[in-house]
Amino acid sequence: MKIETREALNARREQAKAWLAAEQRVILVCAGTGCIAGGAMKVYDKLQELCQERKLKTRVALREEGGKDTLHFKRSGCQGFCEMGPLIEIQPEGIFYTHVHPEDCEEILEKTILHGEVIERLLYKLTDTTYVKHDDIPFYKKQKRVVLETSGNTDAEDLDEYLAHDGYAALEKALFDMTPAEICAEVVDSGLRGRGGAGFPTGKKWESVRRMPEGKKYVVCNGDEGDPGAFMDQSIMEGNPHAILEGMMIAGRAAGSDEGYIYVRAEYPLAVKRLRMAIAKAEEAGLLGENILGSGFSFRININRGAGAFVCGEGSALTAAIEGRRGMPRVKPPRTVEQGLWAKPTILNNVETFACVPVIVRRGSDWFRTIGTEKSPGTKAFALTGCVVNTGLIEVPMGTTLREIIFDIGGGIKDGKKFKAVQTGGPAGGCLTEDQLDLPVDFDSLKKAGAIMGSGGLVVMDEDTCMVETARFFMNFTQSESCGKCVPCREGTKRMLEILTRIVENKGSLEDLDMLENLSQTIRETALCGLGQAACNPVSSTLKAFRNEYLAHVVDHHCPICNGPKAHLAIDPEKCKGCGKCKKNCPMDAIAGEKKKPHIIDPSKCIKCGACQSGCPFDAIELVKEEG
Repeated sequence: MKIETREALNARREQAKAWLAAEQRVILVCAGTGCIAGGAMKVYDKLQELCQERKLKTRVALREEGGKDTLHFKRSGCQGFCEMGPLIEIQPEGIFYTHVHPEDCEEILEKTILHGEVIERLLYKLTDTTYVKHDDIPFYKKQKRVVLETSGNTDAEDLDEYLAHDGYAALEKALFDMTPAEICAEVVDSGLRGRGGAGFPTGKKWESVRRMPEGKKYVVCNGDEGDPGAFMDQSIMEGNPHAILEGMMIAGRAAGSDEGYIYVRAEYPLAVKRLRMAIAKAEEAGLLGENILGSGFSFRININRGAGAFVCGEGSALTAAIEGRRGMPRVKPPRTVEQGLWAKPTILNNVETFACVPVIVRRGSDWFRTIGTEKSPGTKAFALTGCVVNTGLIEVPMGTTLREIIFDIGGGIKDGKKFKAVQTGGPAGGCLTEDQLDLPVDFDSLKKAGAIMGSGGLVVMDEDTCMVETARFFMNFTQSESCGKCVPCREGTKRMLEILTRIVENKGSLEDLDMLENLSQTIRETALCGLGQAACNPVSSTLKAFRNEYLAHVVDHHCPICNGPKAHLAIDPEKCKGCGKCKKNCPMDAIAGEKKKPHIIDPSKCIKCGACQSGCPFDAIELVKEEG
């Protein structure tokens, strides 16, 4: 039934809250992409099957009839603890099970769901401590969830669940209690900065579009999350799609727009499915479409699927792709707020930014500013990956230190190894070292340290990571994803990749290091778009912090991390016949000896080119590993 008035929305919300409050036993199965890949839906189906066999009363949607003896099954959004999936939480006890498989289901139903007993082997364990409840686990305990508040504990596909948690209350407020100027002012006062990487003040962007002459305007949501290892926006789209729609509609109301687009990469099929489902349910309920709640405001949302081009995360390339053109950035100005989609004024923010808006409008900018830092209020979602004990999706207040994120939430470095570096901001980010672990994670602090926030990827590296190879990995990604429009990015990153590959293969020189630094500066100053300008950050930051590893490759021609213990070529005196072929073949004059007597190699001159080894007819030359 359509909700046509403000009063009807409040009545539906109160009914949804009553249904939610009546729930006695809830079984939450994580249905984020990570857990689904691990078999979560098989677990969900098996539990349902077992309940049917026992003729137990179950419910899978909030509006369905429930009761005291009803088991409420929910497919939640990502619960974040991806390392431990598939995950199940049983409420109201809050019992939290990890690594659940279909064969565990009968025991879970019999012992825990029906009788409240805890199955020890399925609980999360850290060192000598076993955790029964979700909220007690250090991974969750030190987080502050705002955008992800309902993502892991509600049914992501149920509109009434969203309404029961005050969903669309912010839209209602924006439609009836605020003017467009007041909406923009509230977002400005909140200090919300774009969560896509640049950190531009969101309210100022909205106000710029609002002030543009009346006419067609657009709202665009950037869901093209291309950083390796990043999945924050994906999880929000999968777990809380209505928050994105609500945020976009509030932006439309503020700017005077009646149409929005969500650009999602094709590799996120579940996100696309849930967004489409959310749009359809919102339209069916009258919360999206024409004359919403009788306010006179109309808005519709379209979904565009991207082809996976990293450059389409850049605003002008993204709008070009929506228009059906090749995704390539253009020269600016004019900016997107002036000429964006189809050359019309456009608000363009990423998924997480739009998802922040409803809570800001509903609770107020003063509340939002109580979280985070003065210049970076609120929280930030991160994808914590790499050589850390607990990988997954986290959300913390801005200003939380890297040490707290990596060692308290992440559980420290795997296998008891030493921390070496953390890459923030994806392939365009920078590496931070142990000396910077107490750095607060916010826009300005990271920028000052030579890194960036980016969209929120955090890749942790241990002592066994070669930072030269790390730089080469990210440069390989950036170079292959270059759109090719400008010469500095197209050709410059290619030359840098060639140099890095040569260095990793121990064939580089000191001149190569100078060339990397010169190319980095040139590309940073001349590339067309922000992605190209930041492409050299991993190289610049590792050259500065880990220059000794570059020197090992280009001076010693040996990296103890890549190549193992250092070794030198030596001649076995018992095998050597003194023929002199090795001496003749050596390009460095590193071999000495008299004819028909054993020869010796001077390690200080030898470059380990192998010319002597391949030319020796007696197999007398071998690589000898050095002690220590």
